[in-house]
Amino acid sequence: MGPHCVKCCRRQCGMQTCARQPHKQSKQFKPFTATNCVRSPEGHRSTRAVAVKHDDQDSSRWRQAGLGLAAATAAAAATAALGHLVLPAQAVTNEQLLFLEAWRAVDRAYVDKTFNDQSWFKLRETYLKKEPMANRPQTYDAIRKLLATLDDPFTRFLEPSRLAALRRGTQGSVTGVGLEITYDDASRTGIVVQTPVPGGPADKAGIKAGDAIVAVDGTPVKGLSLYDAADLVQGEANTQVELTLHPPGNPKAHHTVQLTRQKVNNSPVSYTTCLGAASAALPEGAASDRKLGYIRLATFNSNTTAAAQQAIADLKKQGVAGIVLDVRNNGGGLFPAGVNVARMLIDKGNIVLIADNQGIRDIYSADGNSIDKDTPLVVLVNRGTASASEVSLLLKVAAPKSSQSLICCPTASWSLNVTSLIAV
Repeated sequence: MGPHCVKCCRRQCGMQTCARQPHKQSKQFKPFTATNCVRSPEGHRSTRAVAVKHDDQDSSRWRQAGLGLAAATAAAAATAALGHLVLPAQAVTNEQLLFLEAWRAVDRAYVDKTFNDQSWFKLRETYLKKEPMANRPQTYDAIRKLLATLDDPFTRFLEPSRLAALRRGTQGSVTGVGLEITYDDASRTGIVVQTPVPGGPADKAGIKAGDAIVAVDGTPVKGLSLYDAADLVQGEANTQVELTLHPPGNPKAHHTVQLTRQKVNNSPVSYTTCLGAASAALPEGAASDRKLGYIRLATFNSNTTAAAQQAIADLKKQGVAGIVLDVRNNGGGLFPAGVNVARMLIDKGNIVLIADNQGIRDIYSADGNSIDKDTPLVVLVNRGTASASEVSLLLKVAAPKSSQSLICCPTASWSLNVTSLIAV
């Protein structure tokens, strides 16, 4: 989860917005103020131009002034009714209102207030005047073009079908080949394997983390969105799909793999105990016959919290000398699941602070109900540790004891900075 990630509340249209903070009126907006305010015969106050005819010679001049002031006053009333938005003269359509909602979401919370060194207000007016928005697909295209001007991989627009695909990927099972895929950070156009699901079709076929996907059933994926590529890979159970891949850093070594789609249950947590560990691996003062606990967190989905709770409680019951928490190649998933796991291991302190351009907005802290706050802990990470799994990196900082350690495991053959992840 990057520093410029725009969080969102979901609306019926499927668009993601982040309208939690009250919007401040733009300094560029200077509403027109009429100086002549009179009462109507009914006793209601109204703002209007008052033209007084002094003589025949000045009547034309006064009529022109009155009409001009009336027009300006009407424009000011329309502007005031719409808040800070200055809209084209024609009526605003529902599609344009949807576009404006997306524009406002970024305007309210985007951290970089230069908006990639461009006038965000001018862009709004330009798009309303020049971009076609006669139907929903055209409006979605306009929103995508608008966000593309930010040149920020952490700010994305998800239409309803893409949001549904993202939700399916966090439910713990998909019908596909058992892969988590993401963008190649170097080009932002290629697609690579984040991690294969253990025991899934891709894992059994030997597909590894970091492998680049070149084509699906002969269709090149370069330039496709992550969700379009996922649509090609997923399908009905017991159907065939062909993936063309190459190892990381070796684009000439193409090879194809035939896979059979099936329902893949992604078990997010696995754990075991290790006997006979070297004395150097044991906490200081621990007996040589003590066991180490090992927990592998593959992803953060709807099943992670319960599974991690069971693993930590079981290892504590067995009296392990220390716990190794492995989140290597864990591209994230559900943010609340990451916070829940952290709360199981620390008893006090802040875990995550979320800030937008207004400052710190949300604070997630330990709740004093940890399962095991005393057993020494080591966290294993690499460049594939991203998004929700980054919460685990804060365990060393948040924990009030010195027995927490963070071990980085760099991978020489490949690296990526995950900005989006989907299960296929």
